[in-house]
Amino acid sequence: MPALRKSQDRGYVDHGWLKSYHSFSFADYYDAAYMGWGNLRVINEDRIDPGTGFGKHGHRDMEIISYVLSGELAHEDSMGNVQSIPPGDVQRMSAGTGVVHSEFNHAKGQVTHFLQIWIMPNVTGIAPSYEQKTIPEQNKRGTLCLVASPDGAQGSVSIHADARLYAGLFDDGERAQLALDPARKGYVHLVRGTLQVNGRRIGAGDAVLLEHENLVELTNGIDAEVLVFDLQA
Repeated sequence: MPALRKSQDRGYVDHGWLKSYHSFSFADYYDAAYMGWGNLRVINEDRIDPGTGFGKHGHRDMEIISYVLSGELAHEDSMGNVQSIPPGDVQRMSAGTGVVHSEFNHAKGQVTHFLQIWIMPNVTGIAPSYEQKTIPEQNKRGTLCLVASPDGAQGSVSIHADARLYAGLFDDGERAQLALDPARKGYVHLVRGTLQVNGRRIGAGDAVLLEHENLVELTNGIDAEVLVFDLQA
């Protein structure tokens, strides 16, 4: 049976301006059993209060994906990118040899809710780079839409990692399947709603860790938004 990671078992920090759940060990939160899954290293579910955010800070040799759920995220980096990231957009930043960036919520009276995802790269020491794409809601409705991949297939953002990330919206009997190589790992993170994953019902913030499985089957969604990762073992 695939392992279940319940939402309430994640790490949690409340900095006042930032409230964050950590699916894996991060900063002051440490759990030896959850250092990552395959080459997936971080999933932080962040809520940033209006007028606040992450000041300038640096990263190296990491593939960083931002997936905004509500509100808007203002991004600025040392590559010269100044971007607004609204819900429906997927942002990818390859830190490579080093990048400095900031992320802020400039909206008045609205919390920015987003997922920060880190994936270990399969190549290091590259020049840092940035990419952002809009993924229309209809592309995710009742199916798994590829949003990040090594080759930018199907309009996804390109990552320097042996991993693929899919996003889907499920309700009213919609269902989908994704074939997995049993030699790889899968990870299903439910953003909102409820959903059955390989017959097991999960709720918002829950995750299913898949190993030695050949299929992900998603059924019986109720207002469900889900991310599915196909990962290097």
